[in-house]
Amino acid sequence: MKRTLHFLWPMAGIAAVILSFWLLYGELRGLSAADILASLRSISTRRYMLAGGATLIAYAALAWYDRIALLHLGRTLSWVFISLTSFTSYALSHNIGMSVLSGAMVRYRAYRTKDMALGEIAVLVAFCSFTFVLGTLLLSGIVLLCEPEIVLRVFTLPVWIARLVGAALLALVAAYAGGSLLHLKPLSLGSSRLVYPRPQIMARQLAAGPLELLGAAGIIYFALPPSVNPGFLVVLGVFLASFSAALLSYAPGGLGVLELVFLKGMPDVPAPKVLAALIVFRLFYLVVPLLIGLVVVIVFERGRFTRDSSDEPQPESSEAIANRPPDIVGLGPRRD
Repeated sequence: MKRTLHFLWPMAGIAAVILSFWLLYGELRGLSAADILASLRSISTRRYMLAGGATLIAYAALAWYDRIALLHLGRTLSWVFISLTSFTSYALSHNIGMSVLSGAMVRYRAYRTKDMALGEIAVLVAFCSFTFVLGTLLLSGIVLLCEPEIVLRVFTLPVWIARLVGAALLALVAAYAGGSLLHLKPLSLGSSRLVYPRPQIMARQLAAGPLELLGAAGIIYFALPPSVNPGFLVVLGVFLASFSAALLSYAPGGLGVLELVFLKGMPDVPAPKVLAALIVFRLFYLVVPLLIGLVVVIVFERGRFTRDSSDEPQPESSEAIANRPPDIVGLGPRRD
């Protein structure tokens, strides 16, 4: 069964990419590369800088994910180590796909050097993933309550249903917060258990999760020209839907899926402007962090290899063997 799943997940990711590109082709037919390049050139330097600042906020919040998880485990590590580990984990997982598994491998290699047990690292990975889910639920609930008409961009649904879904999402977050505040017993979810963290940890989760998503959505918001920008709440809502679909698709980097959902969610914005904003997002949030992350991994692994090599016992030279004192065991009388 496991071998079958190992085969099916990559196939699912490839199928998602192929389907997304086929659907994208229908959306972008007749669009020229010159239109997209012109849209990229029309973005001012100031807005590029603001998008860069939003990227820094997003990755700082991701490092906060790890910090909160370590506090939950009762571990204290330096911010520099946590930031580098978190940055590299997410830089690789966002591009490779299957973020839980690919990010877990990087964290395992890094946190094992700090003598963390495998079980602790597993809890840390799950905790960070749950922090992201909390942020998504919280912001999605707020968007659907404040801007319920956003669902009409993709679906034909009554607005009251959007509000109802938004209220249900916020109720789930409130139930989690209440369980932490009331120190409730762990909640069994099938074979898993949800252990409520301390209220101080829970409060940090509810701040870090939304902060990362606000920063990531801010990249696209600042890259869109003000004349056709539908507003931050709309951009945020469409981003939450497209980013979640990209993660669930298991496509590497959500390739094609992110673009397709975003184009469907912004029919009132010219397609070249949307694609230019998404190119900026991929460059700032995915490509540049990936290149930096690869350098960090190479330096880290090279350092580990050097340390492991230096720890190996070195063979004695012939001179050292000649000058070695006689073995005391062989000095006693023979007992033939």
